[in-house]
Amino acid sequence: MTQNKTGKLIVFIIAAIGLLALPILLQATGSNSWARIVDIALLYVLLALGLNIVVGYAGLLDLGYIAFFAVGAYMYGLLASPHLAENFAAIQAMFPNGLHVNIWLVMIAAAFVAGIVGMILGAPTLKLRGDYLAIITLGFGEIIRIFLLNLDRPVNITNGPKGISQIDPLTVFGFNMGQRHTLSIGDWSYTFQPVTLYYYLFLFFVILAVILSYRLQDSRIGRAWMAIREDEIAAKAMGLNTRNLKLLAFGMGATFGGMSGVLFASFQRFVSPESFSLMESVMVVAMVVLGGIGHIPGVILGALVLAGLPEVLRHVAHPLVELTGGRLGPEILRQLLIALAMVVVMLIRPKGLWPAPEHGKSLAK
Repeated sequence: MTQNKTGKLIVFIIAAIGLLALPILLQATGSNSWARIVDIALLYVLLALGLNIVVGYAGLLDLGYIAFFAVGAYMYGLLASPHLAENFAAIQAMFPNGLHVNIWLVMIAAAFVAGIVGMILGAPTLKLRGDYLAIITLGFGEIIRIFLLNLDRPVNITNGPKGISQIDPLTVFGFNMGQRHTLSIGDWSYTFQPVTLYYYLFLFFVILAVILSYRLQDSRIGRAWMAIREDEIAAKAMGLNTRNLKLLAFGMGATFGGMSGVLFASFQRFVSPESFSLMESVMVVAMVVLGGIGHIPGVILGALVLAGLPEVLRHVAHPLVELTGGRLGPEILRQLLIALAMVVVMLIRPKGLWPAPEHGKSLAK
């Protein structure tokens, strides 16, 4: 027992050192591109953990999850940029320099609003299951995207397909994470790039989301969600209020999406409807399914693999384009390779890359 605990502690320490050193090693390559890819991958991990509450715990197939991501991103874009002040004279009079609301206030508001929107979505779909639920949620996600695309007239709220730019970077206690910062100790100095600083912030939120996910999983609510997932009729017969529990699952999952959207907007400093397409929703669902539905380490693995795989295959696609004489474009070929890789993985590991142990045992029986 003692040796087992010691082994886990050693693995934990090595993993912690590796996670802390990773962006510094990537920055040492002389390019910020790989560090930026890791940052985006961590955002996808946050999204996948939120969707895992809905799909993995409660068993509700949600294909419109990216809409909550859009809600958070556009809330921060509107409240932390000159856009509203430039288009509304009343706001310009009150805030001559534009709106620059504190990101932490926006994050709380985005989490609350996204949670409410999630429950509003869940309310009319309570009696739907499977394919029907997926179609309704898919439609909801597309409705949100189309609204963002067209709310530039007659009153310009979202700036339509042009998107919102000049969004404020994230500031923590006056520390601007959108700028380079140099740490000097004696004659030694090291410059932290913004992508490195954002990495540590995203990692903090991922760790927080993992802790919350585990607490939810082991709670009475989490076990009630799993009972609904396995057999809703039996769960209802045992006295569970399935209606409220489903609404809570939609709301909790949406909260994760709203907070992730705020972080995304502050990181990119630009948002547009193109970032919240149906393909993004499908990709997040694929991360949960590919990694292992309901299993937190599997969901994280699935998110990291699917977020990083396109960039890895980008280097493979260009030689293949040359072999085909340019008849296949690099983007099309890259998507083809991603689809092929996913098919192969699901054939070899149908339960996911890292399925839940108890779920795997029940399927084996």
